[in-house]
Amino acid sequence: MDRFLTADDLAKTLRRDVREGLAGTPKTLPPKWFYDERGSALFEEITALEEYYPTRREREILTARAPEIAAATGARTLLELGAGSGEKTRLLLDALSGTLRSYVPVDVSGDFLEEAAAGIAADHPGLAVRAVVADYEQHLPLLPGGERRLVAFLGGTIGNMPPAERIGFLGGVRATMADGDFLLLGADLVKDPGRLVRAYDDAAGVTAEFNRNVLYVINRDLDADFDPEAFAHAAVWNEAEEWIEMRLRSVRDQRVRVGGLDLEVSFAAGEEMRTEISAKFRRERLDAELGAAGMEIAEFWTDPDGDFSLTLARPAG
Repeated sequence: MDRFLTADDLAKTLRRDVREGLAGTPKTLPPKWFYDERGSALFEEITALEEYYPTRREREILTARAPEIAAATGARTLLELGAGSGEKTRLLLDALSGTLRSYVPVDVSGDFLEEAAAGIAADHPGLAVRAVVADYEQHLPLLPGGERRLVAFLGGTIGNMPPAERIGFLGGVRATMADGDFLLLGADLVKDPGRLVRAYDDAAGVTAEFNRNVLYVINRDLDADFDPEAFAHAAVWNEAEEWIEMRLRSVRDQRVRVGGLDLEVSFAAGEEMRTEISAKFRRERLDAELGAAGMEIAEFWTDPDGDFSLTLARPAG
């Protein structure tokens, strides 16, 4: 396993993100800090909820299209950004078994990644599995190369970035690509706003707990005294930007101390702090943003209901 990201690096980034986010107007926190062990377990629970369709729909597309992806790319190296448990990836690994020589899963959680990579290596004994602990937003140039790479960025995670950041990230991916390389990009699609809001505000309250988990992380890692129950979960459709915003709404006037930053922050009753955006796409936007990053669409697939998309892109021209 390669490590480009240490526990100290993560701690420094958390301190920076929390200090800057709590000083902003409005206040914000990046969604990456949802995902400690508890947050990851909550997200796995979310993916099984009836209201939360993206995981199921992406798996449907992969099941149907993995042979076409294999035929179009002939990939010898699969590099997966934000690999997580790698469950959906197994569909690609099976389809690519005729050509694939190496699998490079990339994630920020070393322990979780090591376990997932070991499972895949055991099930694919002829495959070289090289796990990398890294932040794909910072370490793209350091990630391993390889012949005929397929770079996979699944799950709709691209939607957590605002437009300029997305294009910058996609441009960074393009800068690492050679002729014959491809990007496989999962993106959620614009649909009925009511259905979108329900996907991020489920009846059982699992997403609300997931949202508040960022406060537990800050309490533990930065010696803060947030009362998570003093913040209500909200999911709002931003029509102009075509994205869902997850927010935490203060239920009363309160002051929070973050001991690790020697910082005190006030929240007014009703004040909202944004913790995530989840952009939804149309094909035209994907085409434009990939084009701005120096790529072009080779194939574009959706599930039968048109809920979610997989785009296979390559270097332009």
